[in-house]
Formats: sequence, structure tokens, C-alpha cells
Amino acid sequence: MSNQAPTDIHVLLICGGGGSEHDVSLRTADFIQRELASAPDIRLTRVTMHADGRLLDDQGQLQELRSDRLLYSATGSAQPVHYVIPSIHGYPGETGDLQSQLDILGLPYFGCGSEASKICFNKITTKLWLTALGIDNTPYQFLCANTAGEVAKARDALHKWGSVFVKASNQGSSVGCYKVSSEGALAETLQEAFTLSPYVLVEKCLKVRELEVAAYTYEGELVITPPGEVCAPTDTFYSYEEKYAEGSRAQTHVVAEGLSEAQLAWIYEASKRAFVGLQLKDLSRIDFFLTDDGEIYLNEVNTFPGMTPISMFPKMLQNQGHDFATYLSSLIRGAL
Repeated sequence: MSNQAPTDIHVLLICGGGGSEHDVSLRTADFIQRELASAPDIRLTRVTMHADGRLLDDQGQLQELRSDRLLYSATGSAQPVHYVIPSIHGYPGETGDLQSQLDILGLPYFGCGSEASKICFNKITTKLWLTALGIDNTPYQFLCANTAGEVAKARDALHKWGSVFVKASNQGSSVGCYKVSSEGALAETLQEAFTLSPYVLVEKCLKVRELEVAAYTYEGELVITPPGEVCAPTDTFYSYEEKYAEGSRAQTHVVAEGLSEAQLAWIYEASKRAFVGLQLKDLSRIDFFLTDDGEIYLNEVNTFPGMTPISMFPKMLQNQGHDFATYLSSLIRGAL
């Protein structure tokens, strides 16, 4: 790209993806599109990616981003693309696949790079990296196959911990996440999880407060917000439906109450260490568990958090005194 930013910046917003989080990705794209509408030097083209990889515009016309960094329309016209916003939760947006393609094209984009995305989307590699960085995370067992020996490991974990979460390792937003409290349900649940992922995580079920931190770069500086809190209904956990459904009963608090200075300091330091150590870029939402005994575990790192009307990331950014449109448009201009 040229060292001089174009006066008319053409941004390609890619949303959808055709996977289990397609609809949520569209809602995040709605938010981003509304916010960027106030930037006079940014012209945005929105396309929806479908499961077969096709990109369609709002009129259903096929669009194709080629190696010359031009976006070609089915009508034969072409226009240069200066920056890309991959607004896709799950595959291929959070998995690093789309980012790898953009890296090959030499196109700058919003969000974390391909390697960091791939590491953080896989729950097992995330845990391995967190341990390497010296950051406490929830006790777990790792299953690499749905075999008798591996199932025995899960059964032992259930007997030891009483209740467990069974999680497909490479699914986002609580997709493929199941709470299991009885041995009778374990085999069926593992079978379901293995249909979604070749690796499965069995985590200790803890009674916790669920805390979330927004970590992002603003005007060249890393910002880590005070933790907010998500309160799921007592009869369920923070499932995919509770995160995104219009009828969600989960309550969110932009700033969590009752945390000690020591707890706040630990969460801040762990967030900073994760952001820097995992080489995240632009934004992330980092989630923690706080147990009744006062133990704190880093639960997961989300490299492209949701931005729906009930999502925490934009709320915490705004509570920090930062305007989302200013934040994103400055990242776009700074990348050119």
C-alpha cells in the first residue's frame, strides 16, 4: 500500500460467513456500518459471505476480491479496496483463515492477525498459551479422540469435580458447550461435541462470577477497561442464546461491583500479559471467572467480540470515554 492515505478511503465490510454465527455477524456488521456512516472520508461497501465463499452485495450481486486488491462486480466494474473489516464471528473470520487471505493480498484489516486468531479460537491452544504466559486458567482435561481411553479421562474428571463443561475446542460464542452433571449424559454429550470438533475440552464446573474486560488500542495506546460483569440466569449458564438472543435473560453490568484492588490489579495485569503475549491487535474481549473462594481464572480470549445491542465490548469502550466511530476510523486511517 502507499505511504500516503487516499482521500477517499474505500473500506470493504465482509460479514456473515454462512456458519452457526452468521446472523450474529450480520448484527455486528449493522453496528459497524452505522458507526462508520459519520466518517466523511470513508466509503464503505458491505458484502455478505455465504457458506460457499461467495460474496454478495445488498442487491444480491456477486462481488469478488482479487489479487490486484480490486473488488470486481458481476457487472464488470472494479474499485480499489484500501482496508477490510472482517465482521465474521466463528469460521472463517475468527479462525484466522480470512486474515491469512488478506495477508497474502497485502490488505490491512481490522482486528487480530491470522496466528493470534487461530490460537485464541481453539480453546485448547488458548489454554496452552495462557499456561506458558503464567496466567491461571480453569482446570481441565484434554480429549483428542472419542475412544474408551479418552472417555475414561472425562469420566474421572466428572467424578473428581462433580460437574463439568464439555466444550468443542474450536467453536466460538458457547457453540458446542454443554454442562454435564451425570455419568449417564456424558457419553452422548461427548459424541455431540466430537461432531463439532476433533478435540474436546472437559473443564471443571465452578460457581463463578463472569467478568469481561475490553482490551483495545486507542490512539496508539493499549487500553484495558475495568471488568464488567455478566449475570446469567441461575437455571442456566451463559449460553449462545443468552449471549445473543433478543429474549436473553442475562444481565450485564458495564463495571463489576465489589472487586478488591488486588483483584482488579490481577485482572489488569493478566489482560495486558495476554494481549501482548498473544500478539493481539486492535481489539479483544478477555473473559475471567471469579470463584466464591476468590480465585481468578482467565477463561477465554475473544479476538472479535460481538457488537450487538446487548454486547459488552462497545459498552465498555464507551464507558471508558471513547467514541467507537472515532476509534475505528482512526485505526483505518493509521493503517494506510
